[in-house]
Amino acid sequence: MRPIRRLLSEGVLLVLAACGEPTVPRQPPPPPQPAPRFGHVVLVVEENTNYESVRDGLWTPYLNSLGNQYALATQYYANTHPSIGNYFMLTTGKIVTTDDHFSGTVSDDNIVRELLAAGKTWKSYAEDLPSVGYTGAGTDPYARKHNPLSFLSDVVNDSIQRRNLVPFSQFSTDLANNTLPAFSFIVPNLCHDAHDCGLLQADAWLQTNIAPLIASPAFQADGLLIITFDESGGDDRNGGGRVVWLAVSPKAKRGYQSATFYQHESTLRLMAEGLGLTTFPGAAATAPNMAEFFGGP
Repeated sequence: MRPIRRLLSEGVLLVLAACGEPTVPRQPPPPPQPAPRFGHVVLVVEENTNYESVRDGLWTPYLNSLGNQYALATQYYANTHPSIGNYFMLTTGKIVTTDDHFSGTVSDDNIVRELLAAGKTWKSYAEDLPSVGYTGAGTDPYARKHNPLSFLSDVVNDSIQRRNLVPFSQFSTDLANNTLPAFSFIVPNLCHDAHDCGLLQADAWLQTNIAPLIASPAFQADGLLIITFDESGGDDRNGGGRVVWLAVSPKAKRGYQSATFYQHESTLRLMAEGLGLTTFPGAAATAPNMAEFFGGP
């Protein structure tokens, strides 16, 4: 059952659509410019929530404080429904499948392949992952469909790379030891990503687990944290509906908001560019880059 707040939000969207509410005009992408370089990129993906439900501030005081302090995309849209295709777009530049029960192996070009080719490190930190290197379906509250790196042939077929699929409990250890990889994909469990529980629980989880990352000296030197939602809870515009996307970094413009239209392939491009990669998987190759959110070198 969807939470009451989500049903209310969906009802508002349906009423607006029925009344012919005009969509917000898209701003064209700004002229291309190089993205800054980052030593560490961290991606956190939350679940199934409309932009308006997050930005009203009632349930997400911590996330909104980050959005107000750092850089926020106000016209960012997911690519599809349900979840899994958005996760693959964020990592392969393709939707790949819209079957949330998918269990195959994905051989398309992907972020892990390009990181390895460039000599860069990576890890997926998944809450309630049963064990290091686990690529099975698992049981609630872990959801493999939210852990896209566990489907990639570069990972599944390589015993060394599988060891980079780790439980989220390893994240605090790596942060404390200053051993975070170049790219971190963080997978909260089904409660803490707002899929099964409310936004208030997800927001509290972010504050507990992500605030120490932002405060760390390594992150403050050259880090980038992206927090977004896989898809909207009740909005089909542009495939997957309007969702929150924000960038936290010492190189991010402070208090910046952009009305430029973006989707998940632009996030993939930003992460790849920011880590110095020169090949961008799938749709990321032609996606608008997101350099406008940054002002640092």
